[in-house]
Amino acid sequence: MTRGFTRPGDPEAPGHWIDDPGHRAWLAADARAQLAAFRASVAPGGRIAALDREGRPIPGAPQELHATARLVHSYALGQLAGFGGGDVVAAGLAALARHRDDLHGGWVWSVGEAGVERGVKLAYGHVFVLLAAATAHMAGHGRARALLDAAAEVIDARFWDEEAGLLRDEYARDWRPFSEYRGMNANMHGVEAMLAAFEATGEGVWLERSGRILDFFAHRVAPAHDWRLPEHYRADWSVDPGYAGDPMFRPAGTTPGHSLELGRLLLQHWDLSGRPGEAAPAAARALVERAFADAWRDDGGLVYTLSHGGAVDVANRYWWPVTEGIGVTAALIELERRAEDEAWYRRLWTFAAERFVDPAGGWFPEIDAAGAPVERQFAGKPDIYHALQADLLPLAPGLSGAGRALAGAPPGP
Repeated sequence: MTRGFTRPGDPEAPGHWIDDPGHRAWLAADARAQLAAFRASVAPGGRIAALDREGRPIPGAPQELHATARLVHSYALGQLAGFGGGDVVAAGLAALARHRDDLHGGWVWSVGEAGVERGVKLAYGHVFVLLAAATAHMAGHGRARALLDAAAEVIDARFWDEEAGLLRDEYARDWRPFSEYRGMNANMHGVEAMLAAFEATGEGVWLERSGRILDFFAHRVAPAHDWRLPEHYRADWSVDPGYAGDPMFRPAGTTPGHSLELGRLLLQHWDLSGRPGEAAPAAARALVERAFADAWRDDGGLVYTLSHGGAVDVANRYWWPVTEGIGVTAALIELERRAEDEAWYRRLWTFAAERFVDPAGGWFPEIDAAGAPVERQFAGKPDIYHALQADLLPLAPGLSGAGRALAGAPPGP
C-alpha cells in the first residue's frame, strides 16, 4: 500500500536528481506541505504542542525543549528558503522562554501548563537552543542573538570539558551532577549547533570546538570500532559497551543513523575549515558505507540499532535515519559525482516517499514489518526537523552554509 505515493523523481532520468528541476520542485512541495502541517504546533497560551498522527495538538502533552528548539530552527530554515514562517519562529522563541530556569540558570527539559515537569539539564537540549538561536539569527530575528549568547554562556560554563574537548551530558535542575554518563548523541548535535553558530556569527571558537568533537569520534573512535560509532561512554571517555538507557535517546549498542548524521557534519566542518587534506572526506565515506552495509534492510529502510559487533539489535524502521541518509548522500554528491552515491540517494528518497511521507503533510515516524505506519516508539508526528532538512539540504548548493545558500536561491517554483 502506497498511501498516495508520489514519485520524488524520474527513476530513468540521467545525471543526478539534485540537479533535476522536477526533483527539486518535488522537494520544495514537500517542504511546503510540512511547514503548513506543523503550523498546528503553535498552540494557545504561548505553548508549542506535540502533534498526533492527524496533525492535531495532543492534549496535555508536555512542551519539550529539544522539540521546541528544533521547530524554531526548522521554520527559520524555511524562512531563509523563501517559504515564510517567521511568525512560527517568533512564537517558538517566545515558547523557549518558558523553559528558562530563572533560579538556577539554563533550560529545563519539559514544561506543562502548570510549570516545570522535568527539570533536568541536558547538553542535548541546550545545544538545540544554540542551534535554534543561530538559525533564527541568520533569518533576521532580533531577539535570537541574545538567546545565542545566553546558550553559549551556559554551554561554556556547565557542559564544555576543555580538557577532553567534548561535552558533558547531564545535571539535576540545580546543576548537581547525578551521573558520570557521557554520550555521542549530545556531542554530535553539539557539532551541528556549533557549526550553525559559527556560520551565524563567524566566531572561531565554534569551529575549533566542533572540530575537537569530530576528531574524537570520526578519527579516533570510529576507526577503532570498524567504522561504527559506540553511543555510550564513561566519565573518562572509555566506551561503556553494556550501557542501555532510554530506548529513544540512549539505546544500547550503535545507531547507524548517527553515523550518517556525523558523516554529513564532518563534511560541513571540513568545508568551513578550508578543505584541509582528504582525511575528513575519507572518514565520512567510511562511516556512510559501513552504516548502509550494516543497516539497510532487504525490504527497505534502515534498522535502528546494532550490537557492537555489527549484528542487528533493534530492527525497527524509523523515518529519521532515512532522512540522514538523504542528507549525507546529497553532500557526497555535491563533493564528487559518483554513481553509487546517486543510487543510494534515489533508493532512499523512493523508499521515503512511498513509506514515510504523509500526503496530508509531515512524515510518519515509524513503519511496521508490512511498511504501514505504526505507533510503538513514537506517538503522532514528533517534529518537523529531520524530514524538513531532508528536503532543504539537497536544495542548497555546497557542503556548508545551507541557511544563507537557501536565502540566496529560493528553491522551486
